[in-house]
Amino acid sequence: MARNPRYDILFEPVKIGPVTAPNRFYAVPHAAGMTNSMPRMRAAFRETKAEGGWGVVCSGYVSIDPSSDDAPLPFATLWDDDDIRSHALMTDAVHKHGALAGVELWHGGGSVMNRTSRIPPLSPSGTSWMATHVNFMGNQRPRIMDAQDIRSLVRWQAAAARKARSAGFDVVYVYAGMGYLPYEFLLPEWNQRTDAYGGSVRNRVRIVRELLEATHEAVGGHCAVALRISLEELRARPSDVAASEAHEVVELLADLPDLWDVKLDSSPTDCAPSRFTAEGSHEPIIEFVKKVTSKPVVGVGRFTSPDAMVGQIRRGVLDLIGAARPSIADPFLPKKIDAGREHDIRECIGCNICISSWHDGVPVRCTQNPTIGEEWRRQWHPERVAPAGSASTVLIVGGGPSGLECALTLARRGYEVTLAEAADEIGGRLRFETRLPGLAAWGRVLDWRRGQLERLPNFNLYRGNELSAEEILELGNTHVVIATGSRWARMLYSPLEVPFGSLAGPNVYTPDDIAEGAQLEGPVAVFDFDNYYMGSALAEHLAKAGHSVAYVTPTGHASAWAIMSNEQPQVHRALANAGVSLHTLSRVSAFEPGELTLAAQFTDRESRLACRSLVIVGARFPNDSLYHQLVEQQDKLAGAGIASITRIGDALAPGAIVHAVYSGHRYARELDADPQAPSFRRDAPLRVTPTA
Repeated sequence: MARNPRYDILFEPVKIGPVTAPNRFYAVPHAAGMTNSMPRMRAAFRETKAEGGWGVVCSGYVSIDPSSDDAPLPFATLWDDDDIRSHALMTDAVHKHGALAGVELWHGGGSVMNRTSRIPPLSPSGTSWMATHVNFMGNQRPRIMDAQDIRSLVRWQAAAARKARSAGFDVVYVYAGMGYLPYEFLLPEWNQRTDAYGGSVRNRVRIVRELLEATHEAVGGHCAVALRISLEELRARPSDVAASEAHEVVELLADLPDLWDVKLDSSPTDCAPSRFTAEGSHEPIIEFVKKVTSKPVVGVGRFTSPDAMVGQIRRGVLDLIGAARPSIADPFLPKKIDAGREHDIRECIGCNICISSWHDGVPVRCTQNPTIGEEWRRQWHPERVAPAGSASTVLIVGGGPSGLECALTLARRGYEVTLAEAADEIGGRLRFETRLPGLAAWGRVLDWRRGQLERLPNFNLYRGNELSAEEILELGNTHVVIATGSRWARMLYSPLEVPFGSLAGPNVYTPDDIAEGAQLEGPVAVFDFDNYYMGSALAEHLAKAGHSVAYVTPTGHASAWAIMSNEQPQVHRALANAGVSLHTLSRVSAFEPGELTLAAQFTDRESRLACRSLVIVGARFPNDSLYHQLVEQQDKLAGAGIASITRIGDALAPGAIVHAVYSGHRYARELDADPQAPSFRRDAPLRVTPTA
């Protein structure tokens, strides 16, 4: 197919200082959990984006000095010759496909604890980030930077820029965003200095100017110098000489960088989940930058629509379309647009599971793209699969996320695949969950797979078909895959922090009951110890339906785990806006319609709430009775020609949608594989420098 001419503008080259990007697709710096300890995995991960058509492919954040240590979060380093060799694997891989390679040089300042290096952190005035969540808490406070420290910071940046050039990078960053050290100089909350680096905006921006000048000198005109800067807070602050302090900063630096990479200030706003924020949400903050500078501007906004991308360029908002999450969900997004295959784009759903990977300290994961992070380790490619290893036929029972992903990958390999879904529509849990507040975009998991499967002649779908074990034995398939999902339990939560016991009786519900149309009597209490999205989304859903709703959790926050996916601040705002009352550090100990008894999690002190209906969002268990019925008939399986019975997804082990999709994909990739082959390769750091 030919490219749609209205998207031609996306494929124009863009000059960035001394280098030229081959198109306007720019994979911006983002953490991916693959540090110098996993150099081959990192190189293959970034290479796949270059192969997929991204004109610029950037690293994650890269420390310029041991005084910037983000452990245990997975950060990269550019401190020595071993690091140069490690990063060169990535630049060589990216260059192989004609793309530019960028590196985000980084100093964390007072936002890091230097837990491994044990060097006291640095900040402009000795203040630090004192987060409200234990994930980012620490006891080490920074020291106030003196004049020598400032000179050292500039020297470290220049030395790292020279190393970046040696490693083969084409675009070298100064990073003044997201609470890190150069950004700390820009805000008076961090910067209370009275010398030439504090006070006025002109003084506060001085260190950024010096870092840019030092970087230019260090790369000697061979690399472009980019400034990545957060503008959200500055845009909200008035200035005596400009429309805002953000305008003033950009005007003061206007044409000093070769590229402006503009973003917001905190991860929950900069990488906002789709549950609360639409595509292109950065525009109101960053739209002015191109009016001030003559240099190209890149920005993000979870862009998946090529029309939205073109709109950003034609309206003069951006020159380059930046992406982190969309480039993870579909590394081949640019090539698909180029080939007139926009309908094949695997669109990001904005669930932010990728961001939770960084918080977990592991290689990146994606709900939509199960191959991400596995490009080198398992040799998985997002667009290519090995041909079928036999003429086997496969029956998949269950059309939820895991069953659909399994069916699609098996059919792409060439197997004859039949999917039987008991309900009248496929989608499994997505049929209900996408109707909850803010979760409509998650329907892309279903929509993309359905669209791909409908075009495959070796895929057969039977809806409204609840198969029994006896019927499966009669169908004559070689392999049977059970993808029948899971169900929520009416279990309570013990002081040992383990689901325990059960609460049966009238007016006790689970999310399954709500999905099946149960009519609740208010007031309603939602007891959530699942700690992800379901409890808070249900509470908001029920409140919008007109109920008086209380949200109860044994943790200290609503949707406590959602701090990992950047959702938690917005969850609290959404519950407050919906009028949901919040009861933290509490567990349900008893319920009679009319009154709910709570026990304080740490003291057991009791309290009571008016409540007519209780919804428990806690433990889940597999719907695997069909699997057990089949495996208990081993004598009949061989006679029926069935070689294997396998569970995948929630039917094996309940989890998030990302786990279900990965489980289905892995089964499909490994069918008929050599059972003796190792399941994945282990990466290791490059080391040539002798150690004592």
